[in-house]
Amino acid sequence: MLTMESRWLDVRQLDEMGSQKTVIHQIHPCAKLVTTVIFLTVVASFAKYEVMGLLPLLLYPMVIFTLGDLPVGGILKRVLLTVPFVIFIGIFNPLFDQAPYATIGPIVLSGGWISFLSILLRFFLAVTAALLLVATTGMDAIGMALLKLRVPRIFVIQLLFMYRYLYVLLEEFIRTIRAHSLRSFQGEGVKPKVWGSLLGQLLLRTIDRAQRIYQAMLCRGFDGEIRMIRRRKLMRSDIAYCLGWSSFFIMVRFVNIPQWLGNLLIGGSG
Repeated sequence: MLTMESRWLDVRQLDEMGSQKTVIHQIHPCAKLVTTVIFLTVVASFAKYEVMGLLPLLLYPMVIFTLGDLPVGGILKRVLLTVPFVIFIGIFNPLFDQAPYATIGPIVLSGGWISFLSILLRFFLAVTAALLLVATTGMDAIGMALLKLRVPRIFVIQLLFMYRYLYVLLEEFIRTIRAHSLRSFQGEGVKPKVWGSLLGQLLLRTIDRAQRIYQAMLCRGFDGEIRMIRRRKLMRSDIAYCLGWSSFFIMVRFVNIPQWLGNLLIGGSG
């Protein structure tokens, strides 16, 4: 039970990181959102056998971790939770693509293993960038940035409600499991035959609580408009942040920096 509650606190902690006052947190949300979208687009545009060309993009999360004063272990732990999904997606590549592609000493790597490593690296970069955006901005500010970028209002409202509903679902799940454990004298956890009724009660309780939350929002004047307590204008530093990182991402996409550095070192030594 304590482990479940600690995981719930970890989920809340990610959103609370967005209230810090570091250099990265002070960047306008629109600039960070556009930068992240360009980063994800560049990552997805690489060929399936590309691995070395993706490595310079690791500089982006490293800089955000450092300037944003974010816990590396906490973010990476959340990234690792989603790794089994990408492993399931790419684990069959070595079976279907067994043609030799690269040689490292006596080891011959097939194209399937190279593409699998490329999928893992691209997945790591994409998920880390998305988590860093939430950790340095906050979901409310991201919603405001989406509206500024002319994203349909209904989509933004549904996104924010879905994100907040996750907390409601987890809170009700913890309460349900705690109530079951207090009434159970065997201490063997939840048996499979009980899960059906527990999930049904959980669904009804979360729907009821979500309706009460929505009614409370209407009583407080909610009209579908996202309002931020503190608004700030887009500054030149924000534009420079977006343009600087975007230029770096595009350069990495069209210039294989590790290969260029290798040729430079070999040519200099020769």
